[in-house]
Amino acid sequence: MQAVAAVYFIVDGVDDALAQLSVGIDGELIMECLVALALLLALIVSARQLRQSLADTRRLDAALQTARGSMANLLNARFAEWGLSASEAEVALFALKGFPISEIARLRNTAEGTVRSQLSQVYAKAQVSNQAMLIAHFIEELV
Repeated sequence: MQAVAAVYFIVDGVDDALAQLSVGIDGELIMECLVALALLLALIVSARQLRQSLADTRRLDAALQTARGSMANLLNARFAEWGLSASEAEVALFALKGFPISEIARLRNTAEGTVRSQLSQVYAKAQVSNQAMLIAHFIEELV
């Protein structure tokens, strides 16, 4: 919309200037040309800011993907180090995401008792005693 307005004012200003060349340019035409120039300048600045914002967003998205990949690598390394089975690793991941036992059981389509048993094994292998300590273990490694 800004571009359309800028083009209109510039074309109108040039047309008026050509029409007034023989008579002399008045203050209204000068003001109209200044407004058109300011609008064009604002359009250029807006375009540059938009391009910079898009570049920043792409850079931040790339950094976030790297961080996610690093976190996944850290989790997989610890789970392997602790000797977690595939089921225990899945339960541990849900626990790290903060899910309660009932939700983990529902998501895995297993009984809550099974999840409790698997979490007990995870906690024992990780040498922690509860979900908060498990989460704290990974936060400590990140900080």
